[in-house]
Amino acid sequence: MSLLWIAVIAASVLSFVQKWIGYQAPQDVLERPRIARITRLLPIALLGALVATQTAADGTEVVLDARLAGLGVAVVLLLVRAPFLVVVVGAAA
Repeated sequence: MSLLWIAVIAASVLSFVQKWIGYQAPQDVLERPRIARITRLLPIALLGALVATQTAADGTEVVLDARLAGLGVAVVLLLVRAPFLVVVVGAAA
């Protein structure tokens, strides 16, 4: 077995264990106001960071290209409350 496959299997096991530990968290811990707020806002922050890096980065360089224009179109369409399908098509065009 190559080192690459060992790394893939180890990453898979660690990912599964991390999810399993999350399910084992006591309910009273999850109901604390601070924890509840963090768990509610964390996915939004992670998605925003992913969109930012995928839009303005190409490898190790910051680039300004059509992806940034598409994101701008999507933001404008979301601000005017356009349907989601219109936002996706507008950003892709």
